[in-house]
Amino acid sequence: MDDFPIYPSGLRLTGRRVVVVGGGHVAQRRVPHFISVGADVHLVSPEVTPAIEGMIGGGELTWHPRGFEDADLDETWYVVAATADREVNEQVTAAAEVRRIFCVRADDATRATAWTPAVGRHAGVTVAVLGQREPQRSAAVRDEILEGLREGTIVARHQRDRQPGVVLVGGGPGDPELISVAGRKALMEADVVVADRLAPRELLGELPADVELIDVSKLPRGRSALQEEINRVIVERALAGKCVVRFKGGDNFVFGRGYEEVLACREAGVPVTVIPGLSSSVSVPAVAGIPVTHRGVTHEFSVVSGHLPPGDPESLVNWAAIGQLTGTVVLMMAVENAPAIASALVDGGRPEATPVAVVSDGTMPGERTVLATLGTLAAELTAHDVRPPAIIVVGEVVAVAHPAAFEA
Repeated sequence: MDDFPIYPSGLRLTGRRVVVVGGGHVAQRRVPHFISVGADVHLVSPEVTPAIEGMIGGGELTWHPRGFEDADLDETWYVVAATADREVNEQVTAAAEVRRIFCVRADDATRATAWTPAVGRHAGVTVAVLGQREPQRSAAVRDEILEGLREGTIVARHQRDRQPGVVLVGGGPGDPELISVAGRKALMEADVVVADRLAPRELLGELPADVELIDVSKLPRGRSALQEEINRVIVERALAGKCVVRFKGGDNFVFGRGYEEVLACREAGVPVTVIPGLSSSVSVPAVAGIPVTHRGVTHEFSVVSGHLPPGDPESLVNWAAIGQLTGTVVLMMAVENAPAIASALVDGGRPEATPVAVVSDGTMPGERTVLATLGTLAAELTAHDVRPPAIIVVGEVVAVAHPAAFEA
């Protein structure tokens, strides 16, 4: 008989207030799932991780930068106590009990009134497994069920052994459903996951509790982890006998500095393998309904980094030459420098009337597309308050996808 009998239930939290107390890695794992179901998320903590800072900056949750107060649970439906301070977690538990609010405890499941299951989704089916406070067992059972759903059987065909080394996993453009099967399996088999901010964050919440999660989020104009430090961490963990997954958004080799990590591993004698991901440069336009090539319109496309403005001495981009191309130009990391880049393309010979599409938060719930021309791009970016991350597509393929917007 179970020591703690439970009654499983599915909660509909859309539009309902959910409070997370604590801003560390436990909160970082839990918050994206609440956001994904449309909950009104409030986070109470004096400090937060860089990844949570990014969610706050994107307006995805409300941050109360202070200690917990009982009144924070007023009008609340669900609460997670995720601090490293047992007394604070006890205070949250007591306040929740008085208000009859189900409370998850990250530090002591026996003191909780609700437990967080190991969750996965496939083809409209949500799988949630609770293994009586055994997170590894819960995650393993969940993974077998999901693999069975994907392959048409419920039982996994074989058990894979984890080997020491580094696996570079491209997570795709953001939607957790768009990561490869191989990439997701590598995540679930990892001892250590070294993740960037743009890696599909909901998948981090599905990691077994004993997986070490290292956050190297690179926030615009915010905190960053130097590439040399990232190289050191992945090599150090691998040499210690760990299976390390370096988890990034898009594809590791498309402006991801992934090959620098390959070279660092080889130099240290660490086995390294690569699992490619869908590059945001082509997948985001595709999901937004914009082809990067189209028969009779363009037979070429170029992917260009816009993180440095034209004229910057460190830039390796020949913008005059890019302006002379007739095919599609896909700009990445270019929102801030887009007005200057548009001017440089026009100066290079591209007509001011060239259609442009800016796809922000591609494949994510907040995805939107702003249409412009090279001549109006600067004004449209300001008018629509476009912020990174965004992919900018320049060329006649935009007019193919949106003919009404560019009729003569």
